[in-house]
Amino acid sequence: MVTQFRADLHCHTICSDGSDSPSTVLELAKQAGLQGLSITDHDSIDAYTPQLFAKAGELSLRLLSGIEVSSELDDHSIHILGYGIDLHDSSFKQFLCSMQTRRSARNRAILQKLALRGMGIREEELLQAATHRTIGRPHIAQLMVQKKYVRSIKEAFDRFLGEGASCYASGIKYHPREVIDQIQKAKGRAVLAHPHFIKKGALLRKVLDLPLDGLECYYAHLAKELELPWIQIAKERGWMITGGSDYHGILRPHVALGSSWVNENTFSLLCAPR
Repeated sequence: MVTQFRADLHCHTICSDGSDSPSTVLELAKQAGLQGLSITDHDSIDAYTPQLFAKAGELSLRLLSGIEVSSELDDHSIHILGYGIDLHDSSFKQFLCSMQTRRSARNRAILQKLALRGMGIREEELLQAATHRTIGRPHIAQLMVQKKYVRSIKEAFDRFLGEGASCYASGIKYHPREVIDQIQKAKGRAVLAHPHFIKKGALLRKVLDLPLDGLECYYAHLAKELELPWIQIAKERGWMITGGSDYHGILRPHVALGSSWVNENTFSLLCAPR
């Protein structure tokens, strides 16, 4: 019996805001019947160690380097996925270091706002709570739950940490064009993540004018009729059509690894040298 090739191109580990280790995510991918995978941690490529590639080989799982980079346009968060990037590119590594510096400043601003509302969290606590370098709002939300300031991570975001909420801080983010440029300079392909999240027409037109390589048209449990407009846009522009689950483990328990995927042809194109 021939098994259809499936590759999930969007998932997260403890190297950013997922709950599973990179090694565990590989095992889960194998259990889910996937043949390909790209780990796309936020602003981090720390998951991609020689040991991880060795484990992928043991599991007969094809692994594509990936990342999800935060950017901002017109005060709105825009996420850009990068695939096939050169993990040893020194310029890209330096760029990611600057991202981490900006993230740290943003986290401190959020903690200050929470403290003013009687929800004290020390920066040292935040650093201890997060296993890896890319620390953000999900880690703050987890501490808020532990300290009983809120009942759930969802409540933390809805009331305090989400865009427009009372303790939200945007930080200083790069323009998406800068992010795309950095990805492409590192021999990667830049793909707009979850475009259906962009609700404002004027903003969407600006984003679609950027020199992207693709659109994430297949996403988590997005209904097929909602995927079709994005597929059409990608085809009109000659862009790649990608997809993935946006798996975060127990932090988003309703989203299973492999709930969205691409076929072997798309995966191979992304793996091919730029």
